[in-house]
Amino acid sequence: MYVIRYGRQAVLVDFGSGDVLDHLADFDVDEVTDVLVTHHHRDQVQGLARAGAAGIRIWVPPVERDLIDRVDEHWRTRPLDNDYSVREDRFSLLRQVAVTGTVAEYRTARYGPALVHTLPLPGHTTGSVGYLVESGGRRLAFTGDLIHGEGRVWSMAATQWAYTGHHEHAGLEGAAATVLSCMQLLDHRPDVLLPSHGEPVTDPPRAVARLSARLKELMDSRSRTPWDPESMLRRPWREVTPHLLRNTTSMAYSYALLSDHGTALLLDFGYDLCTGLASGQDRASRRPLLASIEALRRDHGIERVEVAVPTHYHDDHVAGFNLLREVHGTDVWAPSHIAPVLREPERWDLPCLWYDPIPVQRELPLNAPVRWREYEIGVHDLPGHTLYAAAYSFVADGRRVIATGDQQSTAWEPGIQPDLLNFQYRNRFRIDDFTRSAELYRELRPELMISGHWRPREVTDAYLDMLLEEGQRLARLHRELLPRDVDFGAEGVGARIAPYRAVVAAGGKLRLEVEIRNPFPRREAAEVRLALPEGWIAEPDVVRTEVGGHREAVVGFVVRVPGGVARAERQRVAADLTVGPMRFGQQAEALVSVR
Repeated sequence: MYVIRYGRQAVLVDFGSGDVLDHLADFDVDEVTDVLVTHHHRDQVQGLARAGAAGIRIWVPPVERDLIDRVDEHWRTRPLDNDYSVREDRFSLLRQVAVTGTVAEYRTARYGPALVHTLPLPGHTTGSVGYLVESGGRRLAFTGDLIHGEGRVWSMAATQWAYTGHHEHAGLEGAAATVLSCMQLLDHRPDVLLPSHGEPVTDPPRAVARLSARLKELMDSRSRTPWDPESMLRRPWREVTPHLLRNTTSMAYSYALLSDHGTALLLDFGYDLCTGLASGQDRASRRPLLASIEALRRDHGIERVEVAVPTHYHDDHVAGFNLLREVHGTDVWAPSHIAPVLREPERWDLPCLWYDPIPVQRELPLNAPVRWREYEIGVHDLPGHTLYAAAYSFVADGRRVIATGDQQSTAWEPGIQPDLLNFQYRNRFRIDDFTRSAELYRELRPELMISGHWRPREVTDAYLDMLLEEGQRLARLHRELLPRDVDFGAEGVGARIAPYRAVVAAGGKLRLEVEIRNPFPRREAAEVRLALPEGWIAEPDVVRTEVGGHREAVVGFVVRVPGGVARAERQRVAADLTVGPMRFGQQAEALVSVR
């Protein structure tokens, strides 16, 4: 770890055992104001509780905060049986330590007396960062365990973020990220690299060249074609039309619509410069980056990414939205049915939600055009892949384009490759969704279709006919497979509770809304009761209402939690549903934590 001295004060980079606090006089230091952590591994932070006890401010990487100040929960829930997660997330603190906050990636900020630029440096871990500090006319780079010595890494095992699979670079995600991080680090022209293990690196370009060459050789040993990190970092955007670009390095694909005013609108922005997703679903396994934005500025004259819009709420399409807003001032515009999911992810019982709320600066009405710069963009409801999805239609360079997110694969070749109608039941797929989306495409008559995980395709009448036929076949098959007399649709559930996740204090109260469905063709009486933890009370005890045939209704309850209840996580609440003569039982649950 490092001591950066400013007069009689100091800022520390990493903390190790914390024994440095016993030797401050050796450095003529009276006070340590702040600790900057490069990554969560125990050898960096095992003594961090001493810093907190001494009143020192603690700053950590944004992606890895939960592995420091919520690590008790990590240890409690980390799967151990049949475990294919090879990330070194178990090399974490034994007990959590409260932190002051997270460092500001891609930005320069003051931490105590130190002015520090924070640079994302994934490689050794997914969430690692480095710190650039000017000192005595030199630019110092504190690089954690990104690089070791004259061009090695401290651990190859740490760079294996996922179990080796069918993808040719599976298991080498961190190795690839290390090369790309080193390249970006050199762009900042550091004079010396200060690693967490080993001596200072006094010739950064030479050390990086040695390391990159050997890691690239390792990558190529697992690949049919040579891996090209230079192209991946420097040329991420491919032209669809002169004013419409596709980011080929992101997961999922994002698209940039360019204005002649020197600004851009992004369609989706998930995991930029993606070398492969790490195993697990915890926050530290998913890293948003902004590497491709520099290429827009450098190669396409874009001064500002002005707006980002989502085709749907899934993490691989919106993970970078908050970082775009914080670093570049980008506004998020979202269709009116997607905006609530972005703003309050914990309210929704849905898969693939981002971890944090995403503020929306402008809600877009459905089935109405919106103007951005010189473009008029149609915003269209597009349920199918998920209920909360939209298509965008616009003209770019004289061509009619439609952006459809993950609705279908666009890989269709007659007699060779079928098209995938990408329905997922938990995303709230409905039986006729793909028929309706095919009808929308026929109405709009696009010439070009762009999507989240497949290359752009030219749209022909034959392709539109195929989508309609397949949508109709999908609907027919579901109607032939599912019960006729009890119709809960493709989702197969009769109720949902919102919010799905909530927090309430002991002695407090919580309002829950239950959306119910009448599965019968005729109007019926419905009855809803809540199943609660012992001692909890629902007001009213039961709700009775009339619901039209194959219609939905929403009923409300107030849940009271008795005082004196101990802290408890994820207490289960269920909605017990009866419609007409049939009791369907506990159709939906919600999770309530008492804190």
